[in-house]
Amino acid sequence: MSKKPLILGIETSCDETAASIITENELGDPVILSNIVSSQVEVHKEFGGVVPELAARSHIEKIDLIVSKAIKESGKDLSDIDGVAVTAGPGLIVCLSVGLNFAKSLAFSLNKPFIAVNHLEGHALSPKLVTDLNFPYLLLLISGGHTQFLSVKKFGKYKRLGTTIDDALGEAFDKTAKMIGIEFPGGPYLEKLAEKGDPNRFKLPKPILKKGGCNMSFAGLKTAILKISKFIKKDDDKKDLAASFQKTIQEILYVKTKYAFKEFRSLSKTKENNFVIAGGVAANRNIRKTLIDASVEEGFNPIFPPLEFCGDNAAMIAIAGLEKFKLKKFDKLDHPAKPRWPLDDKAAFLKGAGVKL
Repeated sequence: MSKKPLILGIETSCDETAASIITENELGDPVILSNIVSSQVEVHKEFGGVVPELAARSHIEKIDLIVSKAIKESGKDLSDIDGVAVTAGPGLIVCLSVGLNFAKSLAFSLNKPFIAVNHLEGHALSPKLVTDLNFPYLLLLISGGHTQFLSVKKFGKYKRLGTTIDDALGEAFDKTAKMIGIEFPGGPYLEKLAEKGDPNRFKLPKPILKKGGCNMSFAGLKTAILKISKFIKKDDDKKDLAASFQKTIQEILYVKTKYAFKEFRSLSKTKENNFVIAGGVAANRNIRKTLIDASVEEGFNPIFPPLEFCGDNAAMIAIAGLEKFKLKKFDKLDHPAKPRWPLDDKAAFLKGAGVKL
């Protein structure tokens, strides 16, 4: 029986320092031996958002400890590692560089393959950590830096069907939370606040909703929130505004997802009906329910990664690295950090298509 590859994954694209060790069982299913994530929420809280220089400094301080902990928890030795995978983009360049330099040095010292991973591809494959994932499938990436529908033909083959033309969905959540007066990181707290409010209190805009297609826009919605937030002072008003925002987002995603289903079926011409929803915003319970409802109505099978794999983590980087390792798709040690690295490099440039701000 041949030895199964052991892959170290490293993630430092934004404000999480993460490392993970994964391998496979005899059936070829992924086995997560460790998955360590160190958050920087307390570092950035007083600034109301991620400060790139502070994030990079924190990565530098923690990365050796986090990788060492991941190796120890895996029950393996450093010398057992067969490949080193790391996020090379998209992300904050000062943060990406920390992980890249560490991974390159480690791969060189061990004389093992170096594997540069697209952060978005890690999200795209995250459900594969715990379940079978058949190609082709429709993918919705919703996170702080990207919001887009893609048709995934096979590993490494993506076609963008639609994207945000301005703000990413996670960015809209965080900025709305800040305007309402919720501390960083606002998205998860906004969801909880919304559960206590009246979702019909404020009528909010749904930009480009009726134009058809899968493209989305959230900037106008954010502007409307800003105008309203200047006149609200009571806690009940904040709860109602949060609830109205949450409801509006769900309505936008419901309509745009229906368009994406049609485009995917027209493009793929297949009976496969898997719909993967990944990224940090995929943890939002009400958004999950809306997308599940839309999927059931159109005969699609919604697939979400477990909550622990929705946000930035290294297990998703390791699984993408494992797939590249099996295909012998290794990278040179001069591979650059890529602040912009879209999955579909043939698609027209738009802010939300592969840029993580």
